[in-house]
Amino acid sequence: MNTTTQTTGTTTLAIDGMTCGHCVQAVTKALSAVPGVRVRSVAVGSAVIEAADGWTTGKAVSALDEAGYPARAAADVPVTVAATPARSGGGCCGGAKPAMPSGDPDAKASGGCCG
Repeated sequence: MNTTTQTTGTTTLAIDGMTCGHCVQAVTKALSAVPGVRVRSVAVGSAVIEAADGWTTGKAVSALDEAGYPARAAADVPVTVAATPARSGGGCCGGAKPAMPSGDPDAKASGGCCG
């Protein structure tokens, strides 16, 4: 009988460029598309995944980079969500172009999915 046991490790990823719930959805989608990755949780600034090996974790990080969210494995390092600044050009809000202000002289330009 041939049996294979595959162990998985849990990794916390620190993710830059996340600012809102839309970013959480985009990160979840990008991670879920990586074969061999099980998404345990995603919050603004971090994700917890299970992966069979470091190579698979690297593929998850690459998928996030391609989606506009620079990431790194943060094993045993606490992630401070509030200190994760939005980056211009990254994520769904950071890459959004500002909308033109209305005719109101006191109106401010807004952009991104969060305003």
